[in-house]
Amino acid sequence: MDKPKFVYVSYIESTPEKIWNALSDPKMTMQYWFSHENVSDWAVGSKWQHILKGETDKVHVVGKVLESDPPRKLVVSWARPVDEADEAKHSRVTYLLEALDKSVRLTVTHEEFGDDQEMLKSVSFGWPAVISGLKTLLETGKALPAKM
Repeated sequence: MDKPKFVYVSYIESTPEKIWNALSDPKMTMQYWFSHENVSDWAVGSKWQHILKGETDKVHVVGKVLESDPPRKLVVSWARPVDEADEAKHSRVTYLLEALDKSVRLTVTHEEFGDDQEMLKSVSFGWPAVISGLKTLLETGKALPAKM
């Protein structure tokens, strides 16, 4: 039986460089990832964190950078902070950016969930909202509303 994975593809009128920047710059992620910063130096082996900014910052997701090939491919592990030390509980996210004439095909693949069906359910709802927000921001200069 195939292991579950979530794949989302979007076509964004932009460049791979601008999309890479939007994926890796905390100030950009704050605008389309509903008040979250993605923080790392994005070098292979580095830690990354998905942080809800507010009165008290809260880390929602942690992981490591597994592959970094700007502006074409970024692969990170993905885990709840409580599971950070247990790599068996990490899933994997791959961002693949493919330049097309005046746009980019962005494919996000989230896989290796193990037995964590709750995570699969959560990201199946979350990724379309996040990537739609990214597309809207890059194409219009305006973020989607914080509450959808």
